[in-house]
Amino acid sequence: MELKNSTVLITGGTSGIGLELVKQLTEQDANIIVTGRNLDALNRTRKQFPKVHTFQSDVSNAAAIEQLYLDVTAQFPELNILINNAGLMRLIDVQDATLDLENINREIAVNLTGTIQMVHQFLPHLLTKKSAAIVNVSSGIALMPYSIAPIYSTAKAGVRAYTLALRLQLEDTNVKVFEMIPPGVNTNLQNDWVLQPNPKQMMPVDKMVAVVIKGLLKDKPELKPTLIDLVKFVSRLMPNTLLKFGHREFKKFKQLNKQ
Repeated sequence: MELKNSTVLITGGTSGIGLELVKQLTEQDANIIVTGRNLDALNRTRKQFPKVHTFQSDVSNAAAIEQLYLDVTAQFPELNILINNAGLMRLIDVQDATLDLENINREIAVNLTGTIQMVHQFLPHLLTKKSAAIVNVSSGIALMPYSIAPIYSTAKAGVRAYTLALRLQLEDTNVKVFEMIPPGVNTNLQNDWVLQPNPKQMMPVDKMVAVVIKGLLKDKPELKPTLIDLVKFVSRLMPNTLLKFGHREFKKFKQLNKQ
């Protein structure tokens, strides 16, 4: 995939993997458009990267996506790459009755529904381009449920299934479909967690995005570090062992909430 002079729309591009994508794609001489819900974060991103264009938008809101499409395609008709990066991950106890129905569905709305809505809205435009791409961000957790984050696990498994189906449906078009599959990455995604992950077990965000850039340039359908290949292998060989290993984190989380 040619990145130089491509016009790239990144959802959730003001922090974490999204912001690092802005940095490294800028180094590839791509034109960058960033969306996010927080206006202050968008302003900080534009200050850090003056050539970046920003739009305040919420991927979980259908009306907002429709307006985003009108605004972006009018101002940037050359748009040819969509990166669905906006995400939300929470540690959740399914027995927590304080979470209402809208709250419990939040990760589905952002991670899964948001991705599907963005693709559906922008796909007709991308199909008009000689060379175009869609990058959907799933997760290593899409390969194995993580009991401490049950809704996130569900959403990312859905993103993976949707991306595989999307790639097949678009195989005879000019739109390439990529799946980014990060492991645990050091970002602000975990800032509000009562149980913080071990930093030594998390991949630096710059290294993860470097893998993504290299994979895009080589047209690799799955943009992933070698650790994900190991997770794939173990999940097939010893699925229950992997599930129980991850479930230890939920037990710690449960204990912390009792204190």
